[in-house]
Amino acid sequence: MSNPLIREMDNYVVLVPGESEQFLNKEQTLVWLQSWLNNFDSLPLDLACKSSIEAASQHLLDTACDLEIKPGFTIQWYAVRLESPNQ
Repeated sequence: MSNPLIREMDNYVVLVPGESEQFLNKEQTLVWLQSWLNNFDSLPLDLACKSSIEAASQHLLDTACDLEIKPGFTIQWYAVRLESPNQ
């Protein structure tokens, strides 16, 4: 189970093999996860019981930091704290 403090974070770094890292806010990260989940013919068993792709995405954001899309290809996301240049 993830640390509850992560749920307080508003920003994430998302990693896709072969691509540059991206920094997204929480809503953007949920949409990013949803777009990956929409590519599955059938969701992994632990997500298939969720009522929607949105619920599955929220579950992933709350409980995981990676998702294997296909063997050898795993996306990752991590909560980060971004500080403004004035701090």
